[in-house]
Amino acid sequence: MIIRIVKLQFEKERTIEFLDFFETIKSSINTFPGCQGMKLLHDIQNPNIVMTYSHWDNENALNSYRTSELFGTVWSRIKPWFDAKPEAWSVIEHFNGFEK
Repeated sequence: MIIRIVKLQFEKERTIEFLDFFETIKSSINTFPGCQGMKLLHDIQNPNIVMTYSHWDNENALNSYRTSELFGTVWSRIKPWFDAKPEAWSVIEHFNGFEK
């Protein structure tokens, strides 16, 4: 399983619009084949920064989403709202915990 974190910074006047739009699409993304769930995180210092945090079966599942019609529709809608270039990371979770 991989985790995908995407940082999105929106123009101030577009942040609420994105949050409203996200409510309409989150179910479609959460039920996309290979997606094990997605959450939206909101930066506490800058209210115009949000991050998506999603779990995927594997990289192929993530890439299938990234080349899907759904992703194309979402991305083309929100891309003009950005105030900074999006950043993205694909990571794996280590299960042995943190060292003390």
